[in-house]
Amino acid sequence: MKVSFLFGILFWNTLFVSHAQMDTTMLLEDKRIQIESTTAVNHMYNFKFDIAEAYFLSLKQRYPEHPMPYFLMALSNWWKMVPSLDDENYTNAFESEFLGYLDEAISRGEDMIDADQHPEEAAFFLCAAYGFKGRYFSDNKSYVKAAWAGKSALNYLNDFKGKSNLSPEFLFGESLFNYYAEWLKEEYPLLRPIIGLFPKGNKKLGLAQLQQCARNSFYTRVEAQTYLMHIYYNEENNSLAAYPYAEYLATTFPDNSYFQRTFARLSFSLGKWDVCEKICYDINYKVNIGMPGYEEAHTGRYACAFLGRILYEKGEEDKALFYLKKAVDFAEKTDKMSMGYSLMSAHYMGLACKKKKDNVQAKTYFNKVITYASEKTNASKEFSANAHFALAEIAEQELNYKEAERLYKKTQQIVQSIEVKKDNKEYFYYVEDMTKKCQTAFIRVRTKQQK
Repeated sequence: MKVSFLFGILFWNTLFVSHAQMDTTMLLEDKRIQIESTTAVNHMYNFKFDIAEAYFLSLKQRYPEHPMPYFLMALSNWWKMVPSLDDENYTNAFESEFLGYLDEAISRGEDMIDADQHPEEAAFFLCAAYGFKGRYFSDNKSYVKAAWAGKSALNYLNDFKGKSNLSPEFLFGESLFNYYAEWLKEEYPLLRPIIGLFPKGNKKLGLAQLQQCARNSFYTRVEAQTYLMHIYYNEENNSLAAYPYAEYLATTFPDNSYFQRTFARLSFSLGKWDVCEKICYDINYKVNIGMPGYEEAHTGRYACAFLGRILYEKGEEDKALFYLKKAVDFAEKTDKMSMGYSLMSAHYMGLACKKKKDNVQAKTYFNKVITYASEKTNASKEFSANAHFALAEIAEQELNYKEAERLYKKTQQIVQSIEVKKDNKEYFYYVEDMTKKCQTAFIRVRTKQQK
């Protein structure tokens, strides 16, 4: 998905670049259209797609030969897909309409250029449509198609380069180029031949430009804030920097499931559990009533996992079990059981059952963690080790010392396989603590067997 940003941002890099050059008869400079479109796009960001699309379709009736309404309809279908974009090779009901409207926008734009009818405005929509196609193809691992679409967008973009003032809207696209062109070379060296088709970047400059856009731009402010939230949280591993953007977006667009669940994740990871709990109850309600974008695989699963963990820590085991089970059910139903929050939910279900002296159920959920934890990453190894250790404790309580010894030994083996990098001590203290616990438990069990 990461490479998709490079191909997709070609859309934003041309957004309103031609705005300063268009004569007053162009559709993008019509003040009434600007006001109407801004209102409709805000409805779209808030997942009020029926309201937004009613306007977009009315625009299509008024301007059937113009690419703008077709592109806006594609944009609306794109945001319908956003809550599930993390799925590899995803397919859903909105794909065909999304691609169909993009093709219509491209066709209308090319017709305008052929007729020499406001070619700057036509090129703006062509860049936008090809950019989105590039992002879509890269999300689906079709990197050759993505590069071809990106190259097409870049060809139109070059027609505008240096012909307008660098407005915050123009800087938005440039900022994403600067950041991701370099980030992708660092993270995905095998894609360098494809990435080499695009200009050289500068991550530090890109972030500075993106921050400027988030403060000063009019048209691209929401997108700039969305990307800053994503970059800080995912690429820069800086949850504190991402948090204000997530809070603003989730508050401004409270029915956007992507913004809400990201705000919930950040609140959870930063220990702002009172905030997280409130958001997750709201998300859970919206999932229950089937609001647009509030699906079970991601949004519902996250909310229930966070609620279950928070309630467990508050000592409310019965309520915790309700939400943790719901998270596990969502995970199993949507084939997400190997994901981190799903494993966390199963593990804490086991802990809650263990606390309630229900060892049969506890063992069921700890074994579920072991089954689905791949042990390919440090995180999955930690889940597996914790589950083995909990099962060992139960075996020891049940006086099954031989099994307890085996499980403690297995725990220690898994813990010792965790990679602790010199420049990142994230797992250093965990490995040290668990190793000591296993050694102590091993001696204890051996002593009990000898009595």
